[in-house]
Amino acid sequence: MLNLFALLKPLARPALLAWPLAAVMATAAHATIPIERWTHASGARVHLVTSPSIPMLDVQIDFDGGRRRETADRAGLAGVTAGLLSGGVAARNGQPALDENQLSEAWADLGAQFGAQSTLDRFSLSLRSLTEPDLLERAVALAARQLAAPAWPEHVWQRDRERLLAALKEAENRPGTHASRAFSKAVYGAHPYGLRPEASTYKAISVADMRAFYRRHAAACRAQVSMVGAIDRAQADRIVDQLMAAVKDHGCSALPALPLVQPLKQAVDERLPFAAAQAQVLIGQPGVPRTDPDFLALFVGNYVLGGGGFVSRLMNEVREKRGLTYGVSSYFVTGRQAGSFQISLTTRPDQAAQAVDVVREVVRGFVAQGPTEAELQAAKDFLINGEALRLDSNRKLLDNVANIAWNDLPLDYLETWTQQVERLRVEDIRRAFARVLQPERMVTVVVGAKQP
Repeated sequence: MLNLFALLKPLARPALLAWPLAAVMATAAHATIPIERWTHASGARVHLVTSPSIPMLDVQIDFDGGRRRETADRAGLAGVTAGLLSGGVAARNGQPALDENQLSEAWADLGAQFGAQSTLDRFSLSLRSLTEPDLLERAVALAARQLAAPAWPEHVWQRDRERLLAALKEAENRPGTHASRAFSKAVYGAHPYGLRPEASTYKAISVADMRAFYRRHAAACRAQVSMVGAIDRAQADRIVDQLMAAVKDHGCSALPALPLVQPLKQAVDERLPFAAAQAQVLIGQPGVPRTDPDFLALFVGNYVLGGGGFVSRLMNEVREKRGLTYGVSSYFVTGRQAGSFQISLTTRPDQAAQAVDVVREVVRGFVAQGPTEAELQAAKDFLINGEALRLDSNRKLLDNVANIAWNDLPLDYLETWTQQVERLRVEDIRRAFARVLQPERMVTVVVGAKQP
């Protein structure tokens, strides 16, 4: 996402290891951050930042197995597969099986954490451990067991599915749910980026589906392994040996090509009735992939347009001048394929039409004229001065390293980011927005509006 510091969507944060990272890493934020990169014997690409100040290691393993690899009749499969990985491990190589509680206790005993999640593109696993030799060795061994032999317990899935169905049912009471669903369908069409889990798809997913999805996508040859911590390359290679051996037997068959996200041919305007105190408004269109050459111009420009909170142009026009909302924001969702550009706000139901008109006018003006010199300089100052916050912990640094790895960015990306932002001109922002956004062909979804 191009919203502030949303270069990555972080994994769930481990909470057990509370180390004073911020002070240490903040002092190094502007220093050179050497990233080593090599290809492991398994085919996995490894990126390592050796950070010896703290006896800790963070590892992230990314596979091309996110939501874009789901099918319409199994929407939600990547997420539930990631969730059930913590359901226990099967007996293997003379080691006893561990059920869900035993596995959780094993990680707690180590003071370490291991988890999985899915995002738009990625199926990601994360390991955090102290680097004290005995603890690290046991943590890596347990992670390898979990990778190699998930138990896939049917009763845990049945329990989790009931929880998910209950959450879906409750979400139906919120206008945002209906707006998001309609917006995704209008922006992405049949592309998998637009899939959303429904009760029918959760009910259709079986443990066999999860097992097959995991084996299909969690393959060593396509893994991206990112590591930040107090280890050297030789230690990193030994850890990767163990972790990749656990999924090496999954094979390396090619994944099918995915369709492109298609640009809109015309504007889409959906007004959906809903009884709620606040109407939900979403406006946007297909965006760009993360590798778009204008990514930084869009990132910085969006800060001015709607990503900068109370100093953004949208906030000034919609909230401050007209009092139509408590908050309005814009952002780009980016992935390996074109994501979306989205503006969101809630407003009083009888003010929805006026709010939409104001937002559209602001977007048209910004695309045509870009930011002012003063707005651009203010955005640069804020973003550059806040750069250290993107790197003030091992976890945040790992997020950025994983982003570099996943998107095949230059290894000096973190070091040159400030200079690249500083070089941006008003003309660059205007040209990028004029190329990417078409205000006359946007999707507008309003849920719960009333005539004033």
